[in-house]
Amino acid sequence: MFASMSEIASMLVTHRKASIDEIERAWHGDVQTLLKWVGSLERVEECAVLKTCNRVEIYVVSTRGEKVLFDLAKKARVSSRIIDFHDHDESLLHLLRLASGLESMIIGEDQILGQMKELVAMAAKAGTTGWMLDTAFKKAIAVGKRVRKETQINERSVSVGSAAVDLAQEILGDLRGLSVLVIGTGETGELISRALLARDIGSLVVTNRTYSKAQCLAECLGAKAVPFEEMKDRLKTADVVISATSAPHYILLKEDIETAMAGREDKLLIIDIANPRDVDEAAAEVAGVQLHNIDSLKNISSENMLLRMAEANRVEVIIAEEMQLLKAKYKRKQAEDLLARLYSKAEVIKDQEVKRAMNKLSARHTLGEIEQQVLQDMSHSIVNKLFSEPTKTLKRAAEQGDTEVLNVMSELFRLEENI
Repeated sequence: MFASMSEIASMLVTHRKASIDEIERAWHGDVQTLLKWVGSLERVEECAVLKTCNRVEIYVVSTRGEKVLFDLAKKARVSSRIIDFHDHDESLLHLLRLASGLESMIIGEDQILGQMKELVAMAAKAGTTGWMLDTAFKKAIAVGKRVRKETQINERSVSVGSAAVDLAQEILGDLRGLSVLVIGTGETGELISRALLARDIGSLVVTNRTYSKAQCLAECLGAKAVPFEEMKDRLKTADVVISATSAPHYILLKEDIETAMAGREDKLLIIDIANPRDVDEAAAEVAGVQLHNIDSLKNISSENMLLRMAEANRVEVIIAEEMQLLKAKYKRKQAEDLLARLYSKAEVIKDQEVKRAMNKLSARHTLGEIEQQVLQDMSHSIVNKLFSEPTKTLKRAAEQGDTEVLNVMSELFRLEENI
């Protein structure tokens, strides 16, 4: 039988199933440490690690990839509840979707492309990648660029959090250089923070009732965290406040806002997207304060959602097209590996027979360079012509996923002996 080809397998711990804390705790050590550990495992031929605030993804090339990763998760004591295990095709599709921005918290965001390039370069420098992973990541990055060139996937927000930032920009015209306070660091708070940082704001301060969570997010994004008790003081210097906690009652009363606005000339924009509300509606009566709640987002969100969904559909079409090309490339490689063994075996036989023929002829005649070259060329031509049609058939069979033809070829020529 044709030997099973090494394939890509991956395991992902991402924001889809895990909290920031769980992602942080899932794998110990930096990317280099992880690469060294995974690369040293038996049966791992190549590996790469994608590590960001929202995800830790480990890719391996192996004949037993999913088993290797399952054992790895067990050793690292990472709960299977928060892990997605992907086989070869699922890993490739995920990489294309990831590079295109479809797997991000903010659909279409561009940051992931840069992160992917950087982390692939780290794996290449560590010497843990080869043809299989290089091909996958190169294609993913190219698809990510194509998607952003041919669609507007990165120009519209769909999450409530990023729609709140769109609303702030619509009201103020420009957010550049402004000081923003985000109250609440759950998933919505993180989406708000990420969307704000993409708008080139002046400074971002985050706060949460559990200070460690605010610190974790701030560290991840390069923002500043303040304890919840200092939040009201921060209102005095903020240009924009976006609140998204899960508190069952108001966390900001009218008098808190009045105190913050005392002696202040600059206006304050407050966007409260919590449900139930975080900010007392009476705060809108305070001079210089503009208060909006989740109702103000409905128009922005629904319009952007429709536009983004249309763009996402266009992205899916591009991904499907590119995925077919990528899968065909891997299947061709399967045929090429088999053909390399076939031609290698033929080359050995050809050289032996040419040598034998030359020895017989040399016993009767003196062979000049021209005669020797003619024999070499003739034998080379016979091998190539004999294998021309089988080569085409084998490549076609591989592209169509017809492993039976590959198995027959392997058995007929006993190619497994050369593996």
